[in-house]
Amino acid sequence: MGKDSRWLSRGVPLALAARFQARGSRDAGARRPPHGKGGARMVLCVDAGNTNIVLGGYLGGRLVFLSRIATQPALQADQYALQIEGVLALHGAAKPQGAILSSVVPPVTGALCGALQLLCGAPPLVLSRALCPEVPICIYQPDELGADLLAGAVAARARCRMPAVVIDMGTATKLTALDAAGAVQGVSILPGMMVSLNALISGASQLSAVATQAPAHAIGKNTAESIQSGIVLGTADLLDGMLARFEAELGGPADVVATGGLAGLVVPHCRRSIPVVPHLLLDGLYEVYRRNTAQA
Repeated sequence: MGKDSRWLSRGVPLALAARFQARGSRDAGARRPPHGKGGARMVLCVDAGNTNIVLGGYLGGRLVFLSRIATQPALQADQYALQIEGVLALHGAAKPQGAILSSVVPPVTGALCGALQLLCGAPPLVLSRALCPEVPICIYQPDELGADLLAGAVAARARCRMPAVVIDMGTATKLTALDAAGAVQGVSILPGMMVSLNALISGASQLSAVATQAPAHAIGKNTAESIQSGIVLGTADLLDGMLARFEAELGGPADVVATGGLAGLVVPHCRRSIPVVPHLLLDGLYEVYRRNTAQA
């Protein structure tokens, strides 16, 4: 029972565990390289947020697929494993040889760890400050920095000139400031665009849901355009204003990069040119994985 207890402790039925173990043995026996590339290792990077879980597969240091599944706290490890296995199959990816997880949703962290262990045959790395000793965190309680913000900071240090600001637009909109030395100086957190929109609609009896798109003009000519103007263009101007405040406190112009599910909708309407990198946090996770293993 000793060998099987690790699966039972994560709520994984032994029959399903045996299925994944058998699959791993078949892959190893056939020596089938991921995506048909000999010698390269498939590394699965997983970023669990409150709304979505973003999955990215890296092969030889290159992102070869990007996908999202819904965050569902009620799911167990085997259920997440089946979902992720389906994503891997859809993209033609073989069994990953390693994984790293970033999670800001404690109720799903354990289940995802179990799922990734089922898929990879070994526990995943779980992002924490201990894995990123090279990143100074200059806030009152460094352990309070969310794993997603830490992953974004790692990615920004690798791709941006310092100082830098990382915009992450999801359930919440977060701006992370890095100083000229690449140290995390702090964060601004505000309700995400969809959270604000839903709160507005639920709290105002004469307003109804609208398509989340930018209107042709800032001055709306009907209710839908007026809401779209405030939600999309107003959020863009909010970002412009916060970036100006950040740069004033950082002491000069900052390199800015944006990510998150809503960034592509809002950021193009900012007054400054800001690159949108959907896989930014996954890049940060892969960098942490690479530095903490000799097998990436």
